[in-house]
Amino acid sequence: QVQLVESGGGLVQAGDSLRLSCAVSGRSIREYGMGWFRQAPGKEREFVAAVSWRIDGRPYYVDSVKGRFTISRDNAKNMLYLQMNSLKPEDTAVYYCATRRAQLQDGNYYRQREYDYWGQGTQVTVSS
Repeated sequence: QVQLVESGGGLVQAGDSLRLSCAVSGRSIREYGMGWFRQAPGKEREFVAAVSWRIDGRPYYVDSVKGRFTISRDNAKNMLYLQMNSLKPEDTAVYYCATRRAQLQDGNYYRQREYDYWGQGTQVTVSS
């Protein structure tokens, strides 16, 4: 049974930082790309960031978070992270981590259907 558990969300003010964590069990993430998505109230879930399974771990970001968010992974700990700086009210959402369906594959990191296991989400609220 693969399980993903996010943590680190909370209520912050605009300009503050948060670091989200995602603990994965039941699957070694070493050979899987990983991603973060978010869903704001009344909106569809959207891609935020992803990182390749490759050692160099190339990151991918949605334009709205480039330069502010950093995705990283610790394969030894089976953990995924999202460092969020300069938070804005429009970043308010439930944030989900997910693991890719296919091993050792890149591409289409933006597509939700490329991911097979998801966490339950962690709420991030940014006040103005």
